[in-house]
Amino acid sequence: MSRVIRTQALTPEAFAPFGDVLEVSGPPDKLINAGLCGRFHDRAKLDFADGRPGISLFDATPSALPYTLDLMERHPEGSQCFVPMHDKEWLVTVATDAGGVPGDPLAFLVGSGRAINIHRGIWHGVLTPLHAPGLFAVIDRIGPGANLEEHTLDRPYRVEQNH
Repeated sequence: MSRVIRTQALTPEAFAPFGDVLEVSGPPDKLINAGLCGRFHDRAKLDFADGRPGISLFDATPSALPYTLDLMERHPEGSQCFVPMHDKEWLVTVATDAGGVPGDPLAFLVGSGRAINIHRGIWHGVLTPLHAPGLFAVIDRIGPGANLEEHTLDRPYRVEQNH
């Protein structure tokens, strides 16, 4: 039997224990390019051990709500920043650590024009676009050694949209 969690609005405050929300809000930190471009500077805490940052492209198969969350993962050696290459809503699930396994997860809908950076060591679900295309630029650690821990949930969660 699955447990139910409902999506919630993605706010920087609600997501802060897990990572950073990247968005254009408020005035830019500075204007560049002869005043034609606003720079919103240093919006994510990239954190890598024994490696370097790299940019990869992911093409994930879209899912739908309700969604079955049965697998979570974390990356102990580096943060992961997900930047959609589309303007579609997508789902991110995260959880605190509960003695080496994921605790109760939270689900957030990420709207158009936003990206997220998941901090190093934070449990999260797999990349979950809700519409095609599932294209993302991902900035994460490139380096030696294992940087992936996966945990299959004994009792999956059913993620439903909060109305």
